[in-house]
Amino acid sequence: MKLQLSGKLLSTAACFMIALSAPALSSAADTIKFGVAGAHSGDLASYGLPTVKAAELVVEKVNANGGINGKKVELLVEDDVCKPEVATNTATKLISDGVDVVLGHICSGATKAALPIYSNAGVLVMSPSATNPALTQSGEYPNFFRTIAPDDAQAKIDVEFALNNLGYTKIAVIHDKGDYGKGFAEFAKKFLEDSGKAEVVLYEGVTPGAVDYSAIVQKIKRSGAQAVMFGGYHPEASKIISMMRKKRLKTDFISDDGVKDNTFIKVAGKDAEGAYASGPKDTTKNPLSIQAVEEHKEKYGADPGAFFENAYSAALAMLNAIEKAGSTDLDALKKALQTEKVDTPVGSIYFDDKGDAIGVGFSVYQVQNGEFVEL
Repeated sequence: MKLQLSGKLLSTAACFMIALSAPALSSAADTIKFGVAGAHSGDLASYGLPTVKAAELVVEKVNANGGINGKKVELLVEDDVCKPEVATNTATKLISDGVDVVLGHICSGATKAALPIYSNAGVLVMSPSATNPALTQSGEYPNFFRTIAPDDAQAKIDVEFALNNLGYTKIAVIHDKGDYGKGFAEFAKKFLEDSGKAEVVLYEGVTPGAVDYSAIVQKIKRSGAQAVMFGGYHPEASKIISMMRKKRLKTDFISDDGVKDNTFIKVAGKDAEGAYASGPKDTTKNPLSIQAVEEHKEKYGADPGAFFENAYSAALAMLNAIEKAGSTDLDALKKALQTEKVDTPVGSIYFDDKGDAIGVGFSVYQVQNGEFVEL
């Protein structure tokens, strides 16, 4: 049965069929323990905190309407700072606390480190932002789902944009050596080489957190690249593009959804102008997205941040699956996720047998007058 969130939209979203009769949850616990894991502090907190707020909004509505099959939903929030070595501790803590499902993690490396722990415990994990293709395509993580398209999809759209829209033939591909950034860069390099239209004039990794990126900027300059395609996150991207502009290098900068965050613009300032970055498709005309954003503004007094809508959608999808399955058993949840469409802020979605959401995708954005504008 398709989940309906129309009419009064998300103002009544918590009623999304939960009030309907359904089998009793198999767990004997008094609550459904809903974990939220990600970067809630540190340089990448702007990616993780919107997910916490999305979960709070969805769960608050669900509980106000009686919970799921008579059980209230309890949030268990844990910070992994987007670091793999911390994420394993985060996952272990959530498992020891009896978590039933997990919304997160945020960064691909942290997600990859934590997944075996959840898998061993039979716990469903759904990320709004971990885009490394292997997380679903390798088959190693049957408990993992996501509400965002994988890196090969965004690398392809970035490459096609650079070749067909910008007409570049010489491109430098740089990455931060991490699971996410390097994965994106590897696909970008492959797509560029396979196209027969462009030459990868430089392919190199940089060290995350470095103070000075002048060496890589000099290599970019010597390579004769017309554009830099960067795989990684906004802290490194803002430093690299600022150094490029300081060295009077006008080479275009193209990146991924790890950079499509307002923090990149705030840190890089005027140097960010004209930069390109891929990110989830604009959903501002989706009524459910409009309502979710308004809820965020009303409760928190500000616009939501990166991946908020993907996280809101993931929370809806997981809670709907629990209601439909009448259980938090992993196999029962997977079946529900793969067969039940859910109306969400990112569209009407369901999931394939690998865990990728069907109905989501990427667009290319450009920084124009201090804002990301969808092209």
